[in-house]
Amino acid sequence: MDFGFDANTEKLRGELLEFMDTHVYPAEPRMQRASADSGANPGADEFATPPLIEELKAAARERGLWNFFRDLPNLSYAPLAEISGWSPKLAPEALNCSAPDTGNMEVLSQFGTPEQKKEWLEPLLDGEIRSAFCMTEPEVASSDATNIETRIRKDGDEYVIDGRKWFASGAMNPNCRILIVMGKTDPDAPRHRQQSMILVPRDTPGVEVVRPMHVFGYRDEWHGGHAEVRFTGVRVPAANLIAGEGAGFAISQARLGPGRIHHCMRLIGMAERGLALMCERADSRVAFGRPLSEQGVVREWIAESRVRIEQARLLVLKTAWLMDTVGNKGAHTEIQSIKIAVPSMAEWVLDKAIQAHGGGGVSQDFILAELWAAARTLRLADGPDEVHRRSLAKSELARQSATRESRPRTQ
Repeated sequence: MDFGFDANTEKLRGELLEFMDTHVYPAEPRMQRASADSGANPGADEFATPPLIEELKAAARERGLWNFFRDLPNLSYAPLAEISGWSPKLAPEALNCSAPDTGNMEVLSQFGTPEQKKEWLEPLLDGEIRSAFCMTEPEVASSDATNIETRIRKDGDEYVIDGRKWFASGAMNPNCRILIVMGKTDPDAPRHRQQSMILVPRDTPGVEVVRPMHVFGYRDEWHGGHAEVRFTGVRVPAANLIAGEGAGFAISQARLGPGRIHHCMRLIGMAERGLALMCERADSRVAFGRPLSEQGVVREWIAESRVRIEQARLLVLKTAWLMDTVGNKGAHTEIQSIKIAVPSMAEWVLDKAIQAHGGGGVSQDFILAELWAAARTLRLADGPDEVHRRSLAKSELARQSATRESRPRTQ
């Protein structure tokens, strides 16, 4: 395995680091003020993309820092996504590399018809519109996709959709034009062939955004929040179905493989920023007659943080390398492993950084509370840890069984 960066990746890293210093980090205080003003004076535009993000997008695109997830192999994208994770609100948005749009673009790119790509993929790649992914439901345990209850029923040359979704990230952004909705087309089919995915324009009659869902009290309004959406007799053309009836489960697995590794890449950057802030705080504060950086427990946190970050980064890079060389299926074990390990690692590091900052760590004066909330949320948004462990253990048991069978028997 060679994790060295090629010349193009090194060039992009340098350009992105410079862009972060000159554009992204200086924009963070502006973003915080805009978010505070929106919360104090909510209105029709509170979930609209702030002008400063549009400014960042224009500046990034002018520099060629655009659509990395699509144009680069995973091993090249990994260090760039890590850098963007230092400012997860702004940088991924500026680079047109933010969820859920990246996952939706991958679905359309891999499974969409030429007509679907022209109507929806092209404007998404150009950053002209936003999208949302509607899978999770409040009435069922949605970590098991076969539980989905939303119905997608064929009626002539149309499909009729009825159901209720929530945590549809981005759906409240006024520029969200298309929803990818997962539902059941045939409840009597085999368990993994019951589901389908369909494209639903946001302004279709019968689509109702019920309310924004909060995440640890955050509204995440900068990218369109997390909406609860009700579908009542929603009719769309049959041509809006993606990859045919019964393909929904397979599409969801294809979508969530690369998308989840992208999250893990960014989480490395979030943890690195947490560690940097912890070290800065430890050097600048005195408690019980000594700087925090001389306190044994704080040094232990710092050392352990470095070890955990390095371990996680190497596993993410290995996963990216395998995805590039043998494909997602060949990297299944590693994909499952990073889904388990990386969010928990970032959560741990950020928790210690918060502790080192005392009360300030949980306040709006530092980015740590937001980073921690995002890391903790990804242990659910990327699928519960327990589901990943279940899948990984099943694969490992099968591998070990096959290994035993192939060994020569000895007395």
